[in-house]
Amino acid sequence: MTNKTVINALMISIAASLFLSACKDKTKDYAKNDIIFKDLDTTVKPGDDFFQYANGGWLKKNPIPAAYASWGIGNVVEEELRDRLKKINEDALKANAEKGSNTQKIGDFYYSGLDTVDIEKQGLDPLKAELNKIDAVKDVKGLVDEFAHLTNIGVETPISLGVGQDAKNSNKNLLQLYQGGIGLPNRDYYFNTDQHSVDIRTDYQTKHLPVIFKLSGLSADAAVTVSNKTYAMEKFFADSSRKLEDLRDPYRNYNKMPLAGLSKLTPLIDWKSTFEKMDYKNVDTVIVGQPEYYRALNKALVNYSISDWQNYLRKNLIIAFASYLSKPFDSEIFRFYGTVLSGNKEQLPRWKRVLDTENGLMGEVLGQIFVKEYFPEKTKQRYVDLVEAMRTSFKEHIKKLDWMSEQTKQKAYDKLSKVNPKVGYPDHWKDFSSLTIDRGPYALNVMRANTFWHEYDAAKLGKPVDRTEWGMTPQTYNAYYNPSNNEIVLPAAQFTIPGIKDEDVDDAVVYGYAAASTIGHEMTHGFDDNGRQYDGQGNLKEWWLPSDSVKFTQRAQVLINQFNGYTIYGLHVNGKATQGENIADLGGIVIGLDAFKKTDQYKQGKLINGFTPIQRFFLGYALGWLGQERKESLSSQILTNEHAPGFMRVNGPFTDVPEFYEAFHIKKGDKMWIDPDKRVKIW
Repeated sequence: MTNKTVINALMISIAASLFLSACKDKTKDYAKNDIIFKDLDTTVKPGDDFFQYANGGWLKKNPIPAAYASWGIGNVVEEELRDRLKKINEDALKANAEKGSNTQKIGDFYYSGLDTVDIEKQGLDPLKAELNKIDAVKDVKGLVDEFAHLTNIGVETPISLGVGQDAKNSNKNLLQLYQGGIGLPNRDYYFNTDQHSVDIRTDYQTKHLPVIFKLSGLSADAAVTVSNKTYAMEKFFADSSRKLEDLRDPYRNYNKMPLAGLSKLTPLIDWKSTFEKMDYKNVDTVIVGQPEYYRALNKALVNYSISDWQNYLRKNLIIAFASYLSKPFDSEIFRFYGTVLSGNKEQLPRWKRVLDTENGLMGEVLGQIFVKEYFPEKTKQRYVDLVEAMRTSFKEHIKKLDWMSEQTKQKAYDKLSKVNPKVGYPDHWKDFSSLTIDRGPYALNVMRANTFWHEYDAAKLGKPVDRTEWGMTPQTYNAYYNPSNNEIVLPAAQFTIPGIKDEDVDDAVVYGYAAASTIGHEMTHGFDDNGRQYDGQGNLKEWWLPSDSVKFTQRAQVLINQFNGYTIYGLHVNGKATQGENIADLGGIVIGLDAFKKTDQYKQGKLINGFTPIQRFFLGYALGWLGQERKESLSSQILTNEHAPGFMRVNGPFTDVPEFYEAFHIKKGDKMWIDPDKRVKIW
C-alpha cells in the first residue's frame, strides 16, 4: 500500500467517523427537542386510546384558555404567528408611511380597530347610511336591488353567489348560486331534536335575535314580534335547503342553465339587472347548486311583507358588522356565536381580534412580510421534496390495487402526475392598490375591504382562470385541495411545530406530521368520494370504469359505517358527510408510511427516546391533531362540519392500518382492535 493510499484511507476513515459523529449528535438533538416524547400520557395504553396516549400529557398541562373554544397545536402556532404579525403592525403604525402603500394600510387598519374611544362614541352611526337604504325599500324590485347592494358590502342575503370554475369546463369562470338565507350555522339546527340543537335555536330565537333588534332601536315588545317573524322566514329557507351530506354530490349540485332558466325558478327577480348591480357583467349562463332553494326564495318574496324583509335585512347588516361596532353589539355577537355556539368563556384581547380580522381581509399584504422573515428557502425545499416523495408513494399504491382496473389505473396515474403542488407562498401576490383604508370608523374599513373582495371576485367573470391564485395566505395553519385546479395548496405555517426549528425535527415526525396528515391527505382528496369525480384537468367527468366506482363505493361504505358508530355527547358522527376527510386521512397515513420507509432514518432503525422510527411516524401524525374542544364547540362540529373531531381522526384511521398494530403491539381485546377482515383498505 502506497503512502498516498494510506493517506486516502485515513482521510476516508476520518470523514466516516465525522459523519457518524454528526449523525449521532443530530440524534441527540432530536432527543433533546423531542416534542412527541414530552407530550405522552403513559398511563394510557396505546391500544386503548392512541390519541390520548400520544397527546394526553400535553392536554393535562394545557387546559383550554377561557377565550377559546378549543386549544391545541394549531392554536399555539397561531399564537406565535399573532406575535409576529403584531410586530409587523406596530412597526407599520410607527412608519408614517406613504398614503396608499401597504404599510399605511396595515398601520391604519390596526389603528382603527384599536381605537375603542371613537368606536364607543360612534355606536351604530357607521351603519346609519346602510340602515337608511333598507328603510327606503318600497317594493320587491327595490328589495332585490338592496339584496344586490348588501351583497357587495359583505352582508348575507337570500342570494348567495360567487364566481368559480365551471366544474365541467375548469378553464372557464362562471357565476354560481347556492342556498343561503339562514342565520344559524346549519339547516339542521332548525329541525333537529337533540338537546344541543334545541338549546341553540331556542337561544337564537328568544334571546339573540331580540337583543339584536333592540340594539337596532326597537322596543322590547316589538323586538320579540319581529324576531319571531324573522326566525320563521329563516326556517322557511332551511326547509328548502339540502343537508350537509347531500352537498357533497358534485353532479346533483351542478345545474347549469341560461339566464332564462334561472328566471323560471324565480320570475319575480330581474336577474340581468340584479347581476349588473352586483358588478357581474354580461351574464348569460349560471350554475345553480340547489334549484329548489331559489324556488323557495321566489315564494318568500310573495309570502313575506316588505316590512318583514326590512327587519330581516337590518338583522343581517348589524350581525355582519357588530364585531366592529361598540361594546353592546360586539358583546352580543360574542355571547351567542362565541359562548353559546362554541363555549368560549371570554373574548380574545382586542389586538388579537383586530389582527385576525386584518389577516382575513388583507392576509397577503401581511404574508409578503411574513415569508421573508420566517420561511427560508431551505425549509421550503424540504417540503417541495416531500411532495414528490408522496406522489411517488401514491403511484406505487395505485399500482398494487387489486380492485381497480388497469384502464382506470392509467388515468389515475395521469391525474396524479398533474396534481399541482403550491408550497409555502404564492409566486405572485394580489394587488391591493385599489383598497382604501384610513383611521376612520373600523366598521367602514371592514366594509371597504369586503367591497374590494367582492369586486375582485366579480372581475374574474369572463376572464381565463388564474391557476396560480392562492385561496389561503402563507401564515394560515391549514391546507386544501382544489378539484377544479387539481392542486394541493400548502401554506408555510402549516408545517410549523411550535417552539422547534424545522431542521431540529427528524424525518419520522415530519413524515407523520406533514407528509401524512397534510400533503398525503390533500393529495388523496383528489381521489376521495368527491375529488375522484374530477379528471386530471379538473373537469367533472366520468373517467372510472363503472365496476371500479362500485368497488370504491363499497370500500368507502365500510369507512362510513365505521365513523357512523362513533359518538360524542350523544351525537353520532355523520359518516357520509365526513367520508371525504376520513378517506383522505387514511390515504395520507398509508401513503406517507410507505414514503417514510424509503428514508435513511427508517432503514437505520435507530431509537430516539426509546421509540423506533415507525413509532415516531405514528406519534408525529397524532401530533398534528393535538388539541381538545369544549362540549359546545365539539357538538356544533358534529352537526355542521365535514370533518370528524380531531381525536377520532387519529384513532379512527389508525385502527385500519396493520403497521400500527405491529408498531405498538396492539392485541385482540384492546379497545382499538378491529379484526383484520373488517379493516378498511382503499388506497
